[in-house]
Amino acid sequence: MTVVDRTARAAAVATGRAAGRPPAARDNLMSYGLISGYAVLTLAFGLLPALYAVYLAFTDATGGFAGLANFSKVVGDFRFWPAVSHVALYLVIWLVALVALVTVLAIVVHAIRVRWLSRTLRLVFYLPGALAGASSVLLWLFVLDPTASPVGGLLRLLGFESFVQVIVPGNLPVIFAIIAFWTGAGGWIVIMYGALNNISAEVIEAARVDGANAVQIAWRIQLPMLRKWISYMAIMSLAAGTQLFVEPQLLSQASNAVVPNDYSLNQLAYQYAFQQNDFNAAAAISLLLLVVALALSAVFVTRGGLFERE
Repeated sequence: MTVVDRTARAAAVATGRAAGRPPAARDNLMSYGLISGYAVLTLAFGLLPALYAVYLAFTDATGGFAGLANFSKVVGDFRFWPAVSHVALYLVIWLVALVALVTVLAIVVHAIRVRWLSRTLRLVFYLPGALAGASSVLLWLFVLDPTASPVGGLLRLLGFESFVQVIVPGNLPVIFAIIAFWTGAGGWIVIMYGALNNISAEVIEAARVDGANAVQIAWRIQLPMLRKWISYMAIMSLAAGTQLFVEPQLLSQASNAVVPNDYSLNQLAYQYAFQQNDFNAAAAISLLLLVVALALSAVFVTRGGLFERE
């Protein structure tokens, strides 16, 4: 132990004694204070609403036990399975594009040796994520309108002459995936870039000495070491994607119902709760979404080895 270390340790001990409690106790107290706010908010706006949703899903309007009646009602609704297919198609397109493109872009940016260029690209990728979800969709209302869009020429080249032609229901999964990627991919690129920085430089240098090129290093070293981070990204993006609501809701209002107001499962739950005053059915849809998201997340956890110890 150096003189500086001994001096710092003595100062910490003296401070703890001055406060009337040992340093370890003070550190623990500070830790509890820092997490207390998060714990209270999680309890108030996460756990308690979730438990209340479980209660609503298994009871009727009078509070009596309803068994699976609410689930049978929503599954038998003619709007339910189309909403499921819309969300499922959107998730497939978005998750595949997100995982593939984010990983490739992060590796490319990490490979750039010019520091100012690498920093500039990370900033450019991250900037779209600074917009909130609703603000992002409002911006895309102009981008998707061939008469006002900065890429209107490209839209007309693709055969779209009006906003209504662009947002026909058949195009919506791709449109929502593009919006979600534009908004959220930049933050994940920054996170993946940080994960790449944690890979030992000696390992990369040894691979180069053995004759590996950039593609081989990325495929055989970087990708396997990013597996847990890719799984984490997929889980978080899956959880966000199943909650599709803002994009179709705003497009529905902007298009005078060309986009249906029950396009996604969250919209259908909203219709049950606030149009039909049936909060029990809305809670049943929420629980179904939760169960499906947890099951798919379990697949990513097991396949990605998220909790495996090195």
